[in-house]
Amino acid sequence: MTHFSFDIVGFDLDGTLLDTSGDLAAAVNHALTSVGRPHLSVDEVKPMIGGGARHMLKQGLTATGGYDEAMLDTLHATLLAYYEANICVLTKPYPGAIEALDALAAKGVTLGIVTNKIERFARTVLAELDLTDRFACILGGDTLAESKPSPMPIHEMVRLCRERGGGGGRAAFVGDSVFDIQAGQAAGLPTIACSFGFLMQPVAELGADAVMDGYAELLPTLERLGA
Repeated sequence: MTHFSFDIVGFDLDGTLLDTSGDLAAAVNHALTSVGRPHLSVDEVKPMIGGGARHMLKQGLTATGGYDEAMLDTLHATLLAYYEANICVLTKPYPGAIEALDALAAKGVTLGIVTNKIERFARTVLAELDLTDRFACILGGDTLAESKPSPMPIHEMVRLCRERGGGGGRAAFVGDSVFDIQAGQAAGLPTIACSFGFLMQPVAELGADAVMDGYAELLPTLERLGA
């Protein structure tokens, strides 16, 4: 087997591997309507995703009239309870994502997840979709002392993938938000941005080493970056 360009590939979850926007928007709207706020569309919620549930809720409350910390605390708990009970109603992998994971695994690549989603939620949704066993590690926004854009969880992902994958090797990271790209680059990894994700700004402004428009491009893009 010809050696692939990278031994480890890490992925963000929301907006990268999984389209979770429908279920996250439903959770935001459940929290908003509990205090008489108007609904937001899925497209309005998408740019709010990526920094964790509290960050997403802050954006939703700001867009619908503002908030104070007491309201934020209460509605954060409301949002999390609803989301945990309805975590995988509309969520699904992006087209071609599973095939790309299969192709990487076939090349001996060790795979990891680094998300700002609460770890137990990340594990629950991956289990619901029967994806858990594909990954050597699953790190959430609350797993370590720091979350993305800190490089800390990226470094830990690489360490765990090397330990559990049976050796060293080069690593790359794939994500859709500025948090992902900044974290990957701060950790010294080549980064790939997904143009189809939950973008807060034009994908070209993320400063990633490469951009992919779909999962059919992932392996060729990694090979180009690793050349």
